[in-house]
Amino acid sequence: MAVGPVAGARIRPTAHDLRVAVKSPARLGRAMAATRTAHAVWEGDLLKGHGRVKGTSGGLPETGVSWSARTETSGGKTSPEELLAAAHAACYSMALSAGLGRMQKPPEHLDVSAAVTFDKVGDGWKVTTSVISVVGKVPGITAEEFEKAAQGAGQNCPISAALKGNVAVTVHAKLA
Repeated sequence: MAVGPVAGARIRPTAHDLRVAVKSPARLGRAMAATRTAHAVWEGDLLKGHGRVKGTSGGLPETGVSWSARTETSGGKTSPEELLAAAHAACYSMALSAGLGRMQKPPEHLDVSAAVTFDKVGDGWKVTTSVISVVGKVPGITAEEFEKAAQGAGQNCPISAALKGNVAVTVHAKLA
């Protein structure tokens, strides 16, 4: 009588196993470090040229970039600052959700935007600010608790940490 799996058979994890693995990275047998890659191509000079950028995951399709999209009108193209704003808004929303969860007050909904400013500073150009605005629907939380959690996420999300010391990060938070 055979006990256990048949030699060579694949064991499928249950939904419970997957939940435990996600909650406990150590069970995965590796650290949670992740590297994400994007690729850009530029053609021509800075002012008249153009380029394309895309992520390699499939989640960021190829999109055009240009100097004018950075400094004038987008013309249907993106800019590094828009991509940074998207990354900051996404990272912040996850950090705030995690912080609220640790408070046992998970959000029903967070509406987050980030506005990144690219400006002439001295002889060069620089990203100067990232302003995050968040409106949250969080049952059982006071405005003061939400504000504290929102400000904490603004200082501690990984993108904010990467910008620290170089870009002023500001958070405006309110409950829905």
